[in-house]
Amino acid sequence: MPSNKQASLPIPKEQRPINEYQELCASFFFRWATIEPRRYIVGLVAVWSGAWLIAGPVAAFSFEPTTAPLLFFLAGAAGAGLMLSLVMARLYLGWFYVYDRLVSARVSYEETGWHDGSYWKKPAEELAKDRLLVQYRVFPVIRRLRRTLAVVAVLGCLDAVAWWWLL
Repeated sequence: MPSNKQASLPIPKEQRPINEYQELCASFFFRWATIEPRRYIVGLVAVWSGAWLIAGPVAAFSFEPTTAPLLFFLAGAAGAGLMLSLVMARLYLGWFYVYDRLVSARVSYEETGWHDGSYWKKPAEELAKDRLLVQYRVFPVIRRLRRTLAVVAVLGCLDAVAWWWLL
């Protein structure tokens, strides 16, 4: 139950950074970035493998798997990697949005729609709590997603180098 202090805030409940964080944690998609490492990696492999359902036929149309298996694999891997990159970018942007709102001393909000936005200056106590949450809960997720995106980028570059070497 919110305190009287929380109930009297000008910012709507669903736009308060702490509530946005809790909503993100409750979301099936965004919660994936917080699970233990083994299940996280299994999820990455599952997304990449699932992306092959689209990338594989496109690659097969371009490169016959029986006559050019390596080119087929590289094309399919690039397509699946691109789709994985898009999924990871969406995860990162969602978590970074909440990160940014939690660390900011001043937060924008909309009262009834896009045309009447305003700013709320966080009290020092609220800002300190939010920044502690960022330090121990949100930033580790951001760091994990950055590392994942870096690995996916390196694998994409290796795929491109293999293409260049084969052609």
